[in-house]
Amino acid sequence: MYDLLKEKASTKDIFLDLVIEGDTTLEGDAARLKQIAINLVNNAIMYTPSGGKVTIFLKGRDSRVELDVIDTGVGISENELPRIFERFYRIDRARSRNSGGTGLGLAIVKHLVEAHAAKITVNSEIGKGTTFSIELKKERQQPDE
Repeated sequence: MYDLLKEKASTKDIFLDLVIEGDTTLEGDAARLKQIAINLVNNAIMYTPSGGKVTIFLKGRDSRVELDVIDTGVGISENELPRIFERFYRIDRARSRNSGGTGLGLAIVKHLVEAHAAKITVNSEIGKGTTFSIELKKERQQPDE
């Protein structure tokens, strides 16, 4: 997965970095966890201009694993942040259409994160970049009903 994403970033002249700290082994649906990471990194690459950087930071802690996807992209305005996980919502419709975006990627990410009883947060600043952070428990949890 990383090699494929690194190649995509390279074609846009974006540096893709992977940093792993600690034991990141956890119980969960491997295919869905991979889908979460791919969606977040693809978005970061898509909205980061040439010469930028995307960092995938995977940190193993005592009972949890944290995944941060940090980019130096265009950023998301504060008034758009509450809506980014809505299905079909696109911040920049013209740009999304040109890049093939459907407005489903982040909605899928949020659904899959919640299915793992995990938490996702986002911090962003226009012109400086965005950080998506996911905190997963190492032991499989049932989502809250």
